Amino acid sequence: MVKMSNISVNKLNGIPVAEHSIEYVERKGIGHPDSLIDGIVDATSHALSREYLARCDDTILHHNVDKGLIIGGASEAAFGYGKITKKIEVIITGRATDRYKGVRIDVNGIAREVAIKYLKEHSRFLDVKNEVVFVSKIANGSADLTDLFVRGSGHEVPLANDTSFGIGFAPFTDTERIVLETERYLNSRAYKQRMPSVGEDIKVMGLRNGDSITLTIAIAFVAKLVKDLDQYVGYKERIRRDVKRFAERLTGRDVEVQINTADPEGSDAVYLTKTGLSCEAGDDGSVGRGNRVNGLITPFRPMSLEAAAGKNPVSHIGKIYNLLATEIANDVVKQYPGIRECNIAIMSQIGHRIDQPLNLNMEISAASGANFNNLKGKARYIADSWLERIGEFTMDISLGKYKTF
Repeated sequence: MVKMSNISVNKLNGIPVAEHSIEYVERKGIGHPDSLIDGIVDATSHALSREYLARCDDTILHHNVDKGLIIGGASEAAFGYGKITKKIEVIITGRATDRYKGVRIDVNGIAREVAIKYLKEHSRFLDVKNEVVFVSKIANGSADLTDLFVRGSGHEVPLANDTSFGIGFAPFTDTERIVLETERYLNSRAYKQRMPSVGEDIKVMGLRNGDSITLTIAIAFVAKLVKDLDQYVGYKERIRRDVKRFAERLTGRDVEVQINTADPEGSDAVYLTKTGLSCEAGDDGSVGRGNRVNGLITPFRPMSLEAAAGKNPVSHIGKIYNLLATEIANDVVKQYPGIRECNIAIMSQIGHRIDQPLNLNMEISAASGANFNNLKGKARYIADSWLERIGEFTMDISLGKYKTF
């Protein structure tokens, strides 16, 4: 268990973000190239973890496959027609143990299989076999980090493989919740059945100005399912109304929705794609450039720049502490409604047990009339409880129970 002296709880300076006059929130959808490569490398980590557990004495071996690129291809798209003219390229790299007691683990083969499966599951109109090239260049880890990982596996609790920190906050504001849920709504199976021309590459940007929220949404339409400009304009208007009704059910604020604002009025030069993905024609993706572990990009909040996707779930603080900080913050505000807002930061030291961070700092904003000192002790207890069961938590991460983007 962590030393309680390592947990600090302070009053949050300033007013909660929900009460700021201006707020920005962004969500890159599941088909955005940054999200696609995050999903591929994180699924690779899950697959490697399962393979290691099955073949290496119930042990997850050292790996960090948190580097990767999607290099956009080229395409032709017009109303009723789409064609890929240059293949999309997916590159996966990083480090992973490929041998254990004479057992060989085909880490690059696993990565390629995972990437193919992931793209098939997350895109309806991409011909993965004929329109994508896969390259995996995962190598063995450096001797010092691999040795540290092995030494950590001999402990009851693993040793941190980096000196780093994780960040989390709760609760979501109306704007944050609307941005996240709008993308999920548009990419849901039910909505795709209603509006199949809506591609998977969707980005939602939210602006709250006072009590008004503006959603600016980019949607890659599937060209073969849109016959002409009139139908395209009609689809945009239908989606706009759908999103407005959906969003207004989540808030009492006014919501304005604008879709594909770069479309020139009266022109055929609109956002059409063959696949419903922008990476078919020049938009690229890189691990860590997209959503944080809570699914959002929130410039008015504390954030970590760590690329959590693909990192090992056993000892890599860049993954574990970002997810852990988010869970602690959510638990704190759920358990104690007297806390209006909670920010969590957790810092590690390389080579030290992951349940004993150098510091876990909590900042809380108490509601009017709430006893801060009472809430302070309760918040400390929740944080300590999460650290005490960190082994169970990291196993859940390895099994894919927590999303990193």
